[in-house]
Amino acid sequence: QLQLVESGGGLVQPGGSLNLSCTASGFTVDRYELGWFRQAPGKEREGVSCISSTDSSTYYADSVKGRFTISRDNAKNTVYLQMNSLKPEDTATYYCAADMWITFPNKMCTGEYRHFDSWGQGTQVTVSS
Repeated sequence: QLQLVESGGGLVQPGGSLNLSCTASGFTVDRYELGWFRQAPGKEREGVSCISSTDSSTYYADSVKGRFTISRDNAKNTVYLQMNSLKPEDTATYYCAADMWITFPNKMCTGEYRHFDSWGQGTQVTVSS
């Protein structure tokens, strides 16, 4: 059974940082595109950042460029999202996803997401003073 488990969310003040982790079980991530998505109440789920399985090329949504960094450690079966300079508008539930059939991280983050091979359960990030 493909399973993803996120951790690292929480409450942080504006300008603060969080580092999200997502660890896979039941499969090895080395052949999977990996991505972070978020969904705020009343809004559509959006792709935040995605990373390639082949060359670790990345995609970032314009709203997080320069502030967030995605990375993967295949040996640990884990993908990370380092979030710096957090803003109140970053408040959302953050989900990680894995898919073997998507070939480019920009396609994973900006295309149809409902069919991905696996989703995590989500971790809440709240940015507030």
